Amino acid sequence: MIISTSNHPLEPLTAEEITAAVHILRAEKDLDEFCRFASVNLLEPSKELVLRWSPGDSFEREAFCIVFNYKKNQTFEAIVSLSGNKVKSWTHVPGMQPGILLEEFEACQRIVKEHPEMQEAFRKRGITDFARIMVDPWSAGNFGIEEEIGVRLVRAICYYKTSDYDNGYARPLSGLYAIFDLNRLQVMKIVDKGPVPLPPLDGNYTPDKVGPLRTDLKPLEIVQPEGPSFTTNGHEISWQKWKIRFGFTSREGLVLHTVSYWDKDVYRPILYRASLSEMVVPYGDPTNPVNRNNAFDAGEYGIGALANSLELGCDCLGEIRYFNANLVDGEGNAVVIKNAVCLHEEDFGILWKHTDWRTGQVEVRRSRRLVLSSISTVGNYEYGFFWYFYQDGTIQFEVKLTGILHTQALEPGERVPYGNLIAPQLVAAHHQHFFNVRMDMMIDGVDNSIYEVNTSSMPPGPDNPYENGFIPVSTQLKTETEAIRDMDIRSSRYWKIVNPAKKNPVGDPVGYKLFPGENAFPFASDNSSLIKRAGFLKHHLWCTPYNPKEKYASGDYPNQHAGGAGLSSWVQQDRSLDNTDVVVWYTMGHHHVTRPEDWPVMPTAYIGFSLKPVGFFDRSPALDVPPSKPKHGSSCHSDHGPSCGSKK
Repeated sequence: MIISTSNHPLEPLTAEEITAAVHILRAEKDLDEFCRFASVNLLEPSKELVLRWSPGDSFEREAFCIVFNYKKNQTFEAIVSLSGNKVKSWTHVPGMQPGILLEEFEACQRIVKEHPEMQEAFRKRGITDFARIMVDPWSAGNFGIEEEIGVRLVRAICYYKTSDYDNGYARPLSGLYAIFDLNRLQVMKIVDKGPVPLPPLDGNYTPDKVGPLRTDLKPLEIVQPEGPSFTTNGHEISWQKWKIRFGFTSREGLVLHTVSYWDKDVYRPILYRASLSEMVVPYGDPTNPVNRNNAFDAGEYGIGALANSLELGCDCLGEIRYFNANLVDGEGNAVVIKNAVCLHEEDFGILWKHTDWRTGQVEVRRSRRLVLSSISTVGNYEYGFFWYFYQDGTIQFEVKLTGILHTQALEPGERVPYGNLIAPQLVAAHHQHFFNVRMDMMIDGVDNSIYEVNTSSMPPGPDNPYENGFIPVSTQLKTETEAIRDMDIRSSRYWKIVNPAKKNPVGDPVGYKLFPGENAFPFASDNSSLIKRAGFLKHHLWCTPYNPKEKYASGDYPNQHAGGAGLSSWVQQDRSLDNTDVVVWYTMGHHHVTRPEDWPVMPTAYIGFSLKPVGFFDRSPALDVPPSKPKHGSSCHSDHGPSCGSKK
């Protein structure tokens, strides 16, 4: 039996606990060499246990494991008690495929490059150095193709690197790809529509290849001589008035737990759990093979499994605290991703300011925010996932998108309507990135309600003589189907989550509002494979009553699933959302019409949303932020005269 050193029921599994879980499973279930470990993560205790738990209370440590037998093409779920040193449950999940493993990626690339027919196709394109072939295994999806049903597959799309360190995406081998059987580790089918000339430019982006670098960029140092303002205890963070617990899973990556804010001499809860539920990247190219590019990057690949090891000075600046992520590989070995999570503070400009022009009195406060982040590389793209916490009680989630576009080669002079030329003979298809974030709300307690707020113009009349009046109107969304909603900029629509049992001094229920940012709609039809498998893309807001089994908007096993699972099916129960334990699901989309400036590496694009207090506090919670220390004889607080930054 492993002795857990965890000081909280939600602490992620240690590498030792993962190793123990694998050992227990192997011993009790007599697992053979055909079994792969798709994931081993903490089985989170019940919400009731976590909320009533106090330091010193005992709790059981359990691991939730997904095991795949590739010889039998069978998926199993297991619950392993680390405290009791036993397997508590072992369940066959018929017809389901877990996400693609890194070992499968590597095997696919190696075997495809070695295949005689593929090598002959490479030679037809003038390529003889097969070591410089780059193979990207893309998920197969589910398009009802008879020969693919029940077979664990990927599509192998190939590129050519003119040297070991060149940008392989500059020279795609368009017209050539393979269907690869991951269970048998063999090429199932090769499609070769004939050679397309390789694009002429290298597309390199390393410092030694891009030409002279700028020489006028002076050092910018982030210095906190007294150290950061936050403290940590395991995976619990205390910063300003925030208390935040976080975890990390192979599928979701960074997960928030039990987020609360100190107010009125108590930590008031806001969120119980929040995470990336799913992300989907559909492409607008209708030609084979890109027309099957509908990557479910969380459910098919695993955002956590693909997390980067972050580097000080490159990914993060300032006084940094890093956290490792403990995962498992297909063989059952514990894998430690060093520095997978970054925690730091950063200045965020002016928090609030006012100058009394009559007296000359100036009051200004600098805003500081806490940043909790991780970055994952999924094939050609990088995604940064950032949670921000502000001194005024705001929570913000932001995704930063960068990396390299998915490319195809064209004949000289050729153009296509579904993508733009980003370099000579090189096209990048227009595409979209959708992210669904699941938020288990807990506004001052478990029982909450949802309201939609729309602003409308007042009608002309005696009460609105100059026809300038407008009124925000709140409407409760009482059931799941009522809460299937979309953004509307004409009415400045937002949604608020309130606790009807807790009132603020003006008599309104305390709450937080979900304030949308950039968004989009998918362009695929309802009959498309994409929408059948990811129905949650059709709307921006979904709400459900809490169910611990409903975690992922695309369902538990989206890989090669035919569709109909997940959020869009759950809400058909039309359960009540009135004064209950509410989960909010928000879908946001980045619409990417490609451009030459996105090549060879795309400058970062940003998409996100905010949760802002609305009547949660009695007044601005940022009033007690102290003035900054004077610099160069100036002051950020004065009874007369200059503003911050001026000299007396």
